[in-house]
Amino acid sequence: MTITLDRIETQDTLPTSASVVIVGGGIVGISAALALAERGISVVLLEKGHIAGEQSSRNLGWIRKTNRHLHDVPLAQAADRLWAGMADRVGQDVGYQQGGIMFLAKTTPQLDMHKGWLDSVASLSLDSKIVDADDIDTLVPGGKGKWLGGIYTPSDGYAEPALATPAIAKAAIKKGAVLIQECAVRTLLKKEGRITGVMTEKGEIQCDQVLLAGGAWSRRFLGNLNIGFPTLPLICSVLRTKPMEGPTNIAVGGPDFSFRKHKDGGYIITQRGKLDAPITLDHMLVGHRYIGQLKTQRDFLNVSLGRYFFRDLALSRRWSAKSTSPFETYRVNSPAFNAALNQQALDNLKAAWPIFEKAEIAEAWAGIIDVTPDSNPVIDHIASIPGLTIATGFSGHGFGTGPAAGQLAADLIAGVEPMIDPSPYRFDRLAKGK
Repeated sequence: MTITLDRIETQDTLPTSASVVIVGGGIVGISAALALAERGISVVLLEKGHIAGEQSSRNLGWIRKTNRHLHDVPLAQAADRLWAGMADRVGQDVGYQQGGIMFLAKTTPQLDMHKGWLDSVASLSLDSKIVDADDIDTLVPGGKGKWLGGIYTPSDGYAEPALATPAIAKAAIKKGAVLIQECAVRTLLKKEGRITGVMTEKGEIQCDQVLLAGGAWSRRFLGNLNIGFPTLPLICSVLRTKPMEGPTNIAVGGPDFSFRKHKDGGYIITQRGKLDAPITLDHMLVGHRYIGQLKTQRDFLNVSLGRYFFRDLALSRRWSAKSTSPFETYRVNSPAFNAALNQQALDNLKAAWPIFEKAEIAEAWAGIIDVTPDSNPVIDHIASIPGLTIATGFSGHGFGTGPAAGQLAADLIAGVEPMIDPSPYRFDRLAKGK
């Protein structure tokens, strides 16, 4: 994980009961815990490793509406409002900057894609706009990229993943939520089909409802309950530079790089045009669901068969409440970063903005992205198990909407009017044949 992650202290004692148990200590689960605690609902959050140890601290920190599906934008808009007030809400800086996000285009098809997206969300009256080469030079000076144009959303922004989720977690604890790290949930306990509690590696907790916010681990957890949830893994490699002068505070995404300013004065950089796609057994089980994505995105994927396959294959897919779960065997999903992709990103960025010739790498890391067939998450009750709600499958863009996704999940659990229409995130849309 990033060395800048703010590690927090949590209690070790397992409560005997709670109204709600949350499985997973990423930004979505933590945000749900805070929202429930603020309403006076007793909640226990259990994390097999440590808070924000996986994708919630390894992502780029972008908070965007740009290029989201039309039906996904309202959640992003709700998240904007929550991020704007987050520092006051949790009593700590989370590194939030509404500095804008810009995506660049070198070719007509790339620019047409941005224009098409802007047309698709015209009904929402966003502040997104198409920019030309002169606009880019003004907003992000010093470039040599010869861009045809791009799309710019001034109200987009970013926060610091290594600060944000731990800060929200501390606020949840102050509001009464119980958080426990290094405590894996093995499975659900049920009576007459309805949830009565969870079995953890440290014992049982009785509860009325469970929220699964397990990120890339959710498919395996649900599979043990005979619930099919199609996700496949991708690996994104990232680097952070040492503090340096740079062209802008706007987050910028080019065809083969992206960068944004880090709180310490450096830059977060990745190869936006390539992701590692390690083959797993799940590709054979649910890979046919991704044929459409593969046809349009094959050039973006480094497909490989290697160590990840065999490590994943060795982890159990079936276990009992009394047996060791895979979440205890492998507590933190920490893939090796791809140094070659990081170097490509830096080289491509240097060619576009020569000031990055001065960049020195401070650290590098990688994280797992859990991708669904339509690249959107599920935030919904599971009808076959009364009392179970899931909020997972965010496909690499969950940090930005995390506070709103967590609150939406909390709304569903509490049975109150949801903050937005939850229908785009229904579980049944991923049912076979749909």
